[in-house]
Amino acid sequence: MTASTPILQTEPASGDTLSERAAALIERDIVAGTLAPGSRLGIVELAKRYEIGPTPVREGLSRLVSRGLIVGIGQRGFRVAEVSRDDLVDITRMRTVVEKEALRLAMLNGGDAWEAGIIAALHQMRRYIQRMQSEFREGAPEFDRLHKAFHTALLDACGSRRLLAAHSDLYDQAYRYRRVMMRSFDDGRGFIREHEALADLVLARDAQAAQARLEAHLHSTINIVYPPSKGA
Repeated sequence: MTASTPILQTEPASGDTLSERAAALIERDIVAGTLAPGSRLGIVELAKRYEIGPTPVREGLSRLVSRGLIVGIGQRGFRVAEVSRDDLVDITRMRTVVEKEALRLAMLNGGDAWEAGIIAALHQMRRYIQRMQSEFREGAPEFDRLHKAFHTALLDACGSRRLLAAHSDLYDQAYRYRRVMMRSFDDGRGFIREHEALADLVLARDAQAAQARLEAHLHSTINIVYPPSKGA
């Protein structure tokens, strides 16, 4: 499987440049919520935190601006991007476009190994939830590695590294919302049933139904993170 590197890995690969290392470490802490939305990102403080020079840190921050995780504040430096419902809607809209097309291509191109990867990823999620039982939380970073691996497995046979990269990037941006704003979830049975239903449609190569299910699944995150107000 060509699944993307887990979003919360503790160290970038040893061959990465210092600026890439800085970007990866800062991104990890933003996605995990350690660096809170709206917080100021001081170059000197980050350089001390990660034991990397100020210049690579600044370059790393500039890389993350294009990812939408950081915003520049003129001559005053950088801060972590705020979270909002409108931003999550925008992320979800882009995820829907990217993942529906990647899923369509994967169902056309995927073989036995692709199908086995989906089944294995689903099994790993199921086993994790069974072990955790009432302590299960969808936003937990150790579980989200498995969740991301499942969604990547669905798309893995699409044949486009750019679609997979876009999926990985947008997934991580959406994860920041779940991690920062979600406090609890159900016991996991409904979560697994939803993913089993999606996997069944994909493995049956029912493209129209699978794409519709995927779109509904992605959009459900909006109402989970920002529940509709009563009477709305």
